[in-house]
Amino acid sequence: MQIQFTWDDPITEEQQQYQFETPIAIGREIDQLPKTENGQPVSQLVLLDANRKISRFHAWITVEQNQLIVEDRSANGCSLNGEKFQGQQRLINSGDVLQIGGYDITLTVLQPMSQPTIAEPKLPTIVTPLSQVGAVPQDAARPSTIIFNPETDAIQTQIKPPTPARSSFPPESLFAAERVSVSALHASGFPIDEIEYASIGGGMGSFVFTDMLRISGVKSEQIAVLSIQEKPYKRYETLLRNCQIPRYKRIRSGSDSCPDNIWGFPGYALRDACRSISTGQVGSAFGFLWQVFAEPIADTYTPRARDVFDSMDREAARISWDRMWRYGSVRSIRKTEDGRYVIAYSATRPPGAPNYRFLIARYIHLATGYPALKLLPDLQHYRETTGDLKSVVQGYEPHDHIFEHLEKHGGTLLVRGFGIVGSQILDRVYEARKQNPKITIVHLSRTHKKGNRFGVAKRYVENQWEFQPFNWPKATWGGDMRSRLESSDPLKRRELLEAWGGTTTASRHRWRQIVKQGIQEGWYVLKFGQVEKVERSPDGKPITYVKNRDYPGFDKIEADFVIDCTGLISDPKDNPLLGDMITHYNLDLNPQGRLHVENSFEIKKMRNDRARMYAAGIITLGGPYAPVDTFLGLQYAAHRAVESLARFRAPNVRFIVGLRSVFQWLKWSANQAP
Repeated sequence: MQIQFTWDDPITEEQQQYQFETPIAIGREIDQLPKTENGQPVSQLVLLDANRKISRFHAWITVEQNQLIVEDRSANGCSLNGEKFQGQQRLINSGDVLQIGGYDITLTVLQPMSQPTIAEPKLPTIVTPLSQVGAVPQDAARPSTIIFNPETDAIQTQIKPPTPARSSFPPESLFAAERVSVSALHASGFPIDEIEYASIGGGMGSFVFTDMLRISGVKSEQIAVLSIQEKPYKRYETLLRNCQIPRYKRIRSGSDSCPDNIWGFPGYALRDACRSISTGQVGSAFGFLWQVFAEPIADTYTPRARDVFDSMDREAARISWDRMWRYGSVRSIRKTEDGRYVIAYSATRPPGAPNYRFLIARYIHLATGYPALKLLPDLQHYRETTGDLKSVVQGYEPHDHIFEHLEKHGGTLLVRGFGIVGSQILDRVYEARKQNPKITIVHLSRTHKKGNRFGVAKRYVENQWEFQPFNWPKATWGGDMRSRLESSDPLKRRELLEAWGGTTTASRHRWRQIVKQGIQEGWYVLKFGQVEKVERSPDGKPITYVKNRDYPGFDKIEADFVIDCTGLISDPKDNPLLGDMITHYNLDLNPQGRLHVENSFEIKKMRNDRARMYAAGIITLGGPYAPVDTFLGLQYAAHRAVESLARFRAPNVRFIVGLRSVFQWLKWSANQAP
């Protein structure tokens, strides 16, 4: 019998799905799980667990007398649909939720019991693709249909996954070698520039790295930033705007996480307070400071998007960002025979004719961000079979047409996903109902939220929303939790990150009142179950069929629109540039499937004599720092990389400590160039 296991990754909240043939052995240590049972191969599932709530051999799932059975063999017990049992057996029905440790696993029977299968030898499944670090696995995931255009960075939606096309540049014969001859590059006839430092990506990660480099003593003439976005926050602002966070709204970030200010002082809250005092709003000023000093009693302070972007514009002018930035759609990177790197890129923005060039650099920084948007498989199937890209959208795609329609005609909106995007959609619906109260929102969850637990700490859950001020516990930003993660091996890091848990939603008093009001008035409805399929009704609306364990059959949800709020794709293999590097140089991935980096964020396998390459952001998730995808995390990675460069005596790079740090802060406060 084939069983599908579905759960949400506690680190990224991405939906995980695995399929197994019975019998199935589940536990913490693979050596304790049987490989065969009565001569039949066993499916082994290893669940990592830093909380030690999962036993070495925890549970056994098999078929007895045509019934699917789970047997607990652990010291802590299992729960089935919320009912705990230990040392006993329970019958399993399709759609049941099996709780083991911190995992809530929905079990779906994929094959009827009357059709037995011939079991074949199986490899064990560890919930992470790699045990420690290792080369890329061969089972490449299906590419996303919603990508960032590699030439313009615009969100590009397609009905079916794109077919990769081989570009004529760089010449395949030239870039096939592990190290490229510089003389061969010159002989190719393409223009070549040389620079000391290059940052690729041009977003927030590149901005804070170049900011750190400039403050450490590097001149702007020594740095090149290759990017397809003019402003370092352009993609970020686009994603915010699409998910209903315009500039005047507050984003989810801390007061002292300032991309424009590596020292974090004055933070955004103090700046907000000063502005309020200057306009006579003394009460508001004290309110901002109260939010900072009264965490977590008060709502956590967060800055307005507009203030973050304006302050970055100021810092960009101070460090001469425009002189370092150049348009570049990067195609490929190779080591050179003289101990540097060559970057092949197009320097012309469409629709202009291609202007292919090479840039040779000794130090490279990669901050390419998220490669694509993620769409749930059943919604992807709906779009492929119907061609309907308007009724079913991803939360980061433009979807103002949905609210324009709802405000004019009313209707039902189905939302899937409970993160920050889901909360903003709900907030937008609340505003739309002021125009048309005939709007209903149905929020679908696979299971009930119970609140992530680490030791005695437990996240607060209210009306199925799980709250955390930032996307990682603030205690992981520094101190002993940061040190513990940094000193752990890659597999232990994965366990710790799972135990701590990432993402979720920030608690806001006003917003929580909206949720309560919606439930009481009946326009906000929570439903639970596993989606079986999504089809189009005769009148063109998406119908979602949900399997609920409380009753036979399906729950049929007919909505005018469906918004998928489950997030973004963070797998570096989905980025053509990174995917090429991973394949060509057999780069190591960590157990999270992201680039394996040293504590300095260096990609050690890319060393080339004195040349060094560093990475930052979501492509390093699972490495030495938990909140790598935050403003603070990007600054932390940049600081560690620049410290590493200073130790390697990279040209003009100095440690930012002591009097140099004080002097540079005074320059920052006076808005003088570093």
